Amino acid sequence: MNLSCVIIDDEPLAVSLLESYVVKTPFLTLAGKYNSALAAMAELTNHPVDLLFLDIQMPELNGMEFSKVLPSTTRIIFTTAFEQYAVESYKVNALDYLLKPICYADFLQAANKALAWFQMARKEKTDEPLSSEPALPSRSETIFVRSEYRLVKIALDQVLYIEGLKDYVKIMLVDEPKPILSLMSMKAMEDLLPASRFFRVHRSFIVNLDNIKVIERNRIVFGKTYIPISDNCKQRFFDQLGRRSIVKF
Repeated sequence: MNLSCVIIDDEPLAVSLLESYVVKTPFLTLAGKYNSALAAMAELTNHPVDLLFLDIQMPELNGMEFSKVLPSTTRIIFTTAFEQYAVESYKVNALDYLLKPICYADFLQAANKALAWFQMARKEKTDEPLSSEPALPSRSETIFVRSEYRLVKIALDQVLYIEGLKDYVKIMLVDEPKPILSLMSMKAMEDLLPASRFFRVHRSFIVNLDNIKVIERNRIVFGKTYIPISDNCKQRFFDQLGRRSIVKF
């Protein structure tokens, strides 16, 4: 899936930086860049895009005001140097809020969150189960993560579990002995993943519910790896498994 995006910021250096980030993110296509919301208004009204990287403090019309007149199909990631707008940004359904100076790791996490949102929205729109049985999860859903100076595309149905390792996450895949390591927090990873398919069973582990085959003594078994289910998560975890018609152990 590819997302069209536009950058709006009255600082030329900020526009150049964000443009460089967009160019090296495979699933983003830059459709335009503007130095004010007014300059972008007519174009975005007639030719809406998927995603907007929008500064908040700008002359004449600020980003928060502009966000309220955008087409409902356009999602927003705010880019600003001011923390005080964080709460207000979520009131207008922004997907994320990036605080300047913006590093590429934070930009990529926000872009991945947008990609996951659009994939889920498209899936909900197009999925029409032909029977009373639950629809199977889409096997085309993917995320991109940064690993060893590369962007790596990961199919969600191939993920077994994710383990938090201080500032990194370790992503274990089906039939892949070597994990993928990415510099990001467990919270950021959790936000990228659909809650209907992934569950954080422990502060250090997220598991793919679709790929669970064995649970033994409150531990999830993936081959020779035993993942603990914390006491705080146990009831909610087994409740969710029960709703998916998986037998409790």
